[in-house]
Amino acid sequence: MDSLTHLAVGACIGDLFLGHRIGKKAMIYGALASSLPDIDFLAGLWLSPTAILLAHRGITHSLLFALAAVLAMAFLFRHRHRVEKIPASVWLVFLGTEILVHLFLDAFNAYGVGWFEPFSSYRVSFNTIFVADPFFSLWPGIAACLLLVWKKSNTNRKKTARWGLLLPSLYLLYCVNNKISTDRMVRHSLSNQDIGYRSFITTPAPFNNWLWYAVVRGDSGYYTAYRSVFDHDTAIKFTYTPRNDNLLLRFSGRSDFEQLLRFSQGYYTSDSSANGIEFNVLRFGQIMGWENPHAPFVFHYYLQRTDENLMLVQRGRFEGWNRRTVRTFLKRIRGN
Repeated sequence: MDSLTHLAVGACIGDLFLGHRIGKKAMIYGALASSLPDIDFLAGLWLSPTAILLAHRGITHSLLFALAAVLAMAFLFRHRHRVEKIPASVWLVFLGTEILVHLFLDAFNAYGVGWFEPFSSYRVSFNTIFVADPFFSLWPGIAACLLLVWKKSNTNRKKTARWGLLLPSLYLLYCVNNKISTDRMVRHSLSNQDIGYRSFITTPAPFNNWLWYAVVRGDSGYYTAYRSVFDHDTAIKFTYTPRNDNLLLRFSGRSDFEQLLRFSQGYYTSDSSANGIEFNVLRFGQIMGWENPHAPFVFHYYLQRTDENLMLVQRGRFEGWNRRTVRTFLKRIRGN
C-alpha cells in the first residue's frame, strides 16, 4: 500500500493497543513501526534502477527483518516507558502486529513482497488491490485524523479506531471476491476461445477494484485484456503480443537485463522504438489499455539508453491522461 495508508493504519492500531496508557504517543509509535519496512527507499541512494526494483519490498519486508525489528523496538520503547511498567509481551504483540500488517497488506499489490528473504527470492503477490486505492485508505485516514484531534479522554476513541480498521478490512474482502470472480471469467473465456496458456495474472486498474487487467502467458507471447466486474458480456476479448525474444539475445548476461528478467516473473516482452530496444514488464498494465488494446506497457526499460530509466514502475502510469481520459476510464469501469 502507499505510505500514507500505512501511517494511518499504524496510528489506529497504536491507539487501540496503547492509547489509554501513553496517549497520542501510541499513534506516533504505531505509525513509525508500520512504516519501518519502507526504509528500503534509502537503497535508491546507491543502487542502480534495476537493482532497486529487487531491493524494494525485499529484505526489509521479510519475516526475518520483522522479527529483528520487533525485538529491537520493543527493547527501546519498553526502556523509554519503564515508568508506565508496560509488560514486554504487550510491546512485542503491538509492534509485531504493526509490522506484520504492513507485510500482509503489501502482499495484496502487484509488486510482490519478499517474505522469505534472504533464504528465498520468491515474491508473494496476491494481485488483489491497487497500491493506492482511496476506497481502502479513506477510512483509516479519517479515523487517524479524528484520533489526532480528540483528547485522550474522549470515549469515542476506541470505537473510531476499530471502525478505521474494520471498514478497510471489509473492503479488502470485497476485493478478494472481485479477484476470484475475475479469475473465473478469465479461465472461462480462455477455455471457450481454446487459448492455451501456461499461467495468467489479474490485477486492478488504478485507484479502483472494479476494472481489472488480465495478462495471459503463452509459449511465445501474451494475451492481454481489461474486464469490468459490471460487464454484461461474459466473453473477454484478448489482444496478443509476441514476446520477441530475438531482440533480447544481445543483452543476455548483462546485469541489468538479468535483474529485469527476475523482476518480470516471466511476464515480459520486448519491442523496438525511437528509444531503441525496450524491455516491458507486463505485470503493471498498459498506458490507458482500456482505450487501446495495443497501448504500450506502463513499465518499459530502455536497454540501450540506460541513463533514461528513472521512475521505472510509475513513469508510464499516467502518461497522456487528461479529462477525456478520466471520462473514458470511468465509463469503462461502469461496464460494457
